[in-house]
Amino acid sequence: MRLDKYLKVSRIIKRRTVANEVCDAKHVTVNGKPARASYDVKVGDVIEISMGQNVTKVQVLNVAETVRKEEAASMYKIL
Repeated sequence: MRLDKYLKVSRIIKRRTVANEVCDAKHVTVNGKPARASYDVKVGDVIEISMGQNVTKVQVLNVAETVRKEEAASMYKIL
């Protein structure tokens, strides 16, 4: 699954267009390397998102095309 879609489906970022813009601005790293929106997310990847002063670091636990709102938090673990 693409990185921008994963961020939207897991509800880390609310909109896919915003996720795409954050990736294009090089504010997202995967496993310590800058990642583009088209990066293929795999289980075990560590995603770090820096927006202003906030830095969010999560580990991918599950990759699914569709997830209910209640189950979205089970797709990742905050580090």
